[in-house]
Amino acid sequence: MNEDIAKVLITEEDIRKRIKELGEEISRDYYGKKPVIVTVLRGAIIFLCDLMREISIPVTLDFLSISSYSGQTHTGIVRILKDLDENIENKHVILIEDIIDTGLTLNYILRILKERKPTDVRVCTLLDKKVRRIVDIPIDYRGFEIPDEFVVGYGMDYNQHYRNLPFIGVLKEDILTK
Repeated sequence: MNEDIAKVLITEEDIRKRIKELGEEISRDYYGKKPVIVTVLRGAIIFLCDLMREISIPVTLDFLSISSYSGQTHTGIVRILKDLDENIENKHVILIEDIIDTGLTLNYILRILKERKPTDVRVCTLLDKKVRRIVDIPIDYRGFEIPDEFVVGYGMDYNQHYRNLPFIGVLKEDILTK
C-alpha cells in the first residue's frame, strides 16, 4: 500500500498530538455535561476511537452512515444508510467527521440533526479542505486544514482501500486513474 502513496501529508505523530489537544478542548468545553458523540461512518471511526481516549468526561456514542461518494467523486445525492439509535432531543451533540470539503454533505447532516431539537450541535473534524467549501459550515474543533488533494489513510479510503494507513497521504495519480 505504501508504494501507492505519492506523499505523506500528515504524519502519525502529528495526528496523535493534535487529537490529544482536541480531546482536551472538548473535555474543557463540556465539563459537567454529558454530550452525545455522533460519528459519521466509516471514515471517521479511527479518528473517533483515538479522540474518545483523549476525552476525560462522560460521553455517549451513536452513529450515522451516509452515502454521497462513488470512488473519489461526490454524487451530490446524500442518503442515510444508518440513522441514530439514540434520541438527541435536549442533548449536547458533537458531530465527528473525518473530512469536510464542499460542506454540502455536512450541511445536510446538520439540518437533520437540528430538526431533532438537541440543545446544541458542534462539529469536530480531523481534516478541513476549506479551499473546496461551497456551503459555510461552522467548525468548532478542527484537526488540520489541508490543500485540495485526494487523501487516504487514518480511516479515509479510495474504493475501500488504504483506511488502515496510520498517516494521511496523497495517492499517486496513476492509482486514481485506474
